[in-house]
Amino acid sequence: MNKHFLNLKEYGTTAVLDLVYGALELKKGSHQKNLNGKYLALIFEKSSTRTRLSFEVAMNQLGGRASFLSVRDLQLGRGEPISDTARVISSMADGVVLRTLKHSTLEEFAESSTSPIINGLTDLSHPCQLLADMLTFIEHKGSLENKKVCWVGDFNNVCYSYMEAAEIFNFNLTIVCPDEYKPKDIVLNSNVELTSSIDSGLKEADLVTTDVWVSMGDEKDSERRLSSFSSYQISPTVMDKAKNDALFLHCLPAIRGQEISVDMLDDPRSKVWEQAENRLHAQKSLLLALL
Repeated sequence: MNKHFLNLKEYGTTAVLDLVYGALELKKGSHQKNLNGKYLALIFEKSSTRTRLSFEVAMNQLGGRASFLSVRDLQLGRGEPISDTARVISSMADGVVLRTLKHSTLEEFAESSTSPIINGLTDLSHPCQLLADMLTFIEHKGSLENKKVCWVGDFNNVCYSYMEAAEIFNFNLTIVCPDEYKPKDIVLNSNVELTSSIDSGLKEADLVTTDVWVSMGDEKDSERRLSSFSSYQISPTVMDKAKNDALFLHCLPAIRGQEISVDMLDDPRSKVWEQAENRLHAQKSLLLALL
């Protein structure tokens, strides 16, 4: 059993596949292991809606309990070493969901924790989101193997997790973003390509996904980002460049009129609301595997 869930690749191909297909069975109403008596701590340095709520509801429905701990209320905010906080919290909690500004904080916390640590989002990756995204596609289209996924927008933490998912689920990933925001020092897998052309990126795509243009922590660069990404908005007309039966996903929150048109979430190809609900089922599968 894996002790922590920090990134998809580190968790392992077979284990990640088990999580997603396990979530599919849980959503169908299959038997759920009872987490009665288990306690989950949620420690967030950044705001959250779906991640926090899905973990809290998942623990409650599985018989356990969850508590949200703001960093402002912890001794971390007064300079206590991360390792000390990790030792104390993990001695009382059966698991910890950690949302941090820096991925290095997550790794340092995990090194000193005696309980499983779950990455609830860092500046590097968001693996919990990908569990729900993969579940949503598989529900509607079956296996992702040899499918084409098109990511449009900033090369952010969710995009990084899509790169890891491409290797695990064996799909082809095309990342569409402006030239000035293409990373210069990243090594791409053979099934990942970069382009600045939204037309070529969406061509024959089975899944199109995007995220906000200004992620948490990038607000100082918002004016330049909004200008650079202005021609990368996804609308029903833009979706027509993909396959006729392509799906559209967005991890939310979405800003209508920026990365998506005002009507994109209501387009029949959009499965965003199911995607959001699937966070709950994916978290259940993860909690049952770790706790």
